[in-house]
Amino acid sequence: NPWNILIKHRQIQRRGRRSQLAVSFTDPAVSMDLLRAVLQPNINEEIQGIFNKYMKFFQKAAQNVRDNVGEQVDPEQLIHETCRNCLEQAKATEPVKREGPKWDPARLNETITFVLGSRANKALGMGGTRGRIYIKHPELFKYAADPQDKQWLTEQLHMRATGGKMAYLLLEEDILDLATTEDYRDSPELKLDELKSFAAPVWMIEKMKKHME
Repeated sequence: NPWNILIKHRQIQRRGRRSQLAVSFTDPAVSMDLLRAVLQPNINEEIQGIFNKYMKFFQKAAQNVRDNVGEQVDPEQLIHETCRNCLEQAKATEPVKREGPKWDPARLNETITFVLGSRANKALGMGGTRGRIYIKHPELFKYAADPQDKQWLTEQLHMRATGGKMAYLLLEEDILDLATTEDYRDSPELKLDELKSFAAPVWMIEKMKKHME
């Protein structure tokens, strides 16, 4: 039973000017990772069970692709990529508080421009910490690109092939607004030329609107 694992954390008892360090086996982050390691086999088994449940659909679809396209198609590779994309999209559907003016679908139209989250992070001087912009500004609208979106972004040279990594799109005007605030406007790290904004196709914008609901 993983809950029988006894984990002691650092505790500091201050007595006047002197500090006494209690016995410590590990810090909180390592403690949680230790528990994760114990539970990981069970988690893997449950995830595999879910994939097994839907595997017949993946296999049939992959075989149909091979029959229609030709023997150069590797069904196993298609299935592997599909499973990986399933995990990626599941990770992208983290709980998001979709409210406030930044999440108004009326903002999205054919003239609105977008930027990659990674570029926005760098433009505001936070390039050294991946994803910091999402933590510091959770109110911002962000859209997790799915495989179809990423293919378009790659073909249009807006991004490199990610190899399964997440790619988020933000609204350029939100980043420009942030750049005028006290936190950023006088920062020597501000590099708005890093944004490289672009317009998105109508079909992608429609998906974003549904994401806002």
